[in-house]
Amino acid sequence: MSRVARLIKRIESEMGAESESDSEISVDREAAVDPQHLRMAEALLFASAEPLDAKTLSASLPSGADVPAILSRLHKDYEGRGVTLVSVAEKWQFRTAADLAFLLRKEQPEQRRLSRAAIETLAIVAYHQPVTRAEIEDIRGVALSKGTIDALMEIGWVKIRGRKRTPGRPVTYGTTEAFLVQFGLENVNHLPGMDELKAAGFLDAIPPSGFDVPNPSDQLGPDEDPYDAADSDDDLATGSADPRDS
Repeated sequence: MSRVARLIKRIESEMGAESESDSEISVDREAAVDPQHLRMAEALLFASAEPLDAKTLSASLPSGADVPAILSRLHKDYEGRGVTLVSVAEKWQFRTAADLAFLLRKEQPEQRRLSRAAIETLAIVAYHQPVTRAEIEDIRGVALSKGTIDALMEIGWVKIRGRKRTPGRPVTYGTTEAFLVQFGLENVNHLPGMDELKAAGFLDAIPPSGFDVPNPSDQLGPDEDPYDAADSDDDLATGSADPRDS
């Protein structure tokens, strides 16, 4: 065996040992979780109607509670069970296992569906945020009715997030935490990419030349200022109606 081959083999062996060591440390940390802290966190997550983040849990648990280790332990303990602990919008919540959803199906009157224009607008806001009304209209190729944005904001899936540093200071729109919770997303970066959209049949196998799926951001852009609700909302004035809004 050459010296180079022996060196590579030694490096691989050491890296494998380090990996095993890291795994042991992680397991030891979870095993050291205080059982009472574990029970308290479990009760808080079960009782909460909304997802809880690590900071909220830490404020309710005794000082010194290892929240990350507690969440990791609970996640593993409930894995494969009828109720699982999942992360949504960078928070944690107990939910019924997806494969058992049929057991809890409840018959109720069908609610009014979103219009085609609202669905298109929601998709544009989700993927292009931060995005202005003019940019939405440019992407869709048709004027946007004020009622479309209003409907999405009333549902709680779209919000005003800032103002562009451009003439007229137009407001920018983005998705909300309720949007992430509704669609089971940890953050906007977990929106389906091009490969997933193709697999789901939403895109042609060979998309148009130059086509790309944009990268949304929930952080303020370099040309965006935080929205001040006290500002005039002239940007929200009713625009030309889109016949598809009805």
